[in-house]
Amino acid sequence: MATLLLVRHGLTELTGPVLAGWTPEVHLNERGREQAAELAARLAPLPLDLVVSSPLERCQETAQALLDGRDDLQVRTDDRFGEVKYGDWTGRRLEELAKEDLWKVVQAHPSAARFPGGEAMADAQHRAVAAVREWNDTLKPDATFLVCSHGDIIKSIVADALGLHLDQFQRIQADPASLTVIRYTETRPFVLRLNDKGGKVDDLLAKSGEDSDAPVGGGA
Repeated sequence: MATLLLVRHGLTELTGPVLAGWTPEVHLNERGREQAAELAARLAPLPLDLVVSSPLERCQETAQALLDGRDDLQVRTDDRFGEVKYGDWTGRRLEELAKEDLWKVVQAHPSAARFPGGEAMADAQHRAVAAVREWNDTLKPDATFLVCSHGDIIKSIVADALGLHLDQFQRIQADPASLTVIRYTETRPFVLRLNDKGGKVDDLLAKSGEDSDAPVGGGA
């Protein structure tokens, strides 16, 4: 099946101190635009069959930057790759949220977390994974497609690919403008890269069938 490139949006002025969530008009800052351009240059050797993005501006801007030189592609939008709906937590500073009782649940037992006025973490994972699988089904077996999304959404997709319970997803890192790669096969997914922020991508040019099944008892 297809190879999925998961890209987190570049830096914004809110990235880090504030839980931006679905706050409108949160754009890439200067460094975020630089990160997107740098990643676009790294990914230039890779043919892409599809680019899909969260509807939020910071992802749309990152995805558009990644289309530099790819005149045959347009960014497709899928709300299911949008940020977790944090509800009443949206726009609040992380240092304040860390004092809330729910914060401990989000960190240690996220599968039980439902944000006040928002959605449950488990529901966010379900919609994102369902979106990946639906887009995957529309593509040819050796296709490569890119999804630009958000940290918690990317981490939840990776947790699913690794066969981890959602309660383990906080062990996964997805930094701004990082690249995570999952190759889906008929038997199981393979996580090829995680939170990658530098280096060549030539090895990803291999067709999906070439490493679809590792030797029994060994590694690829």
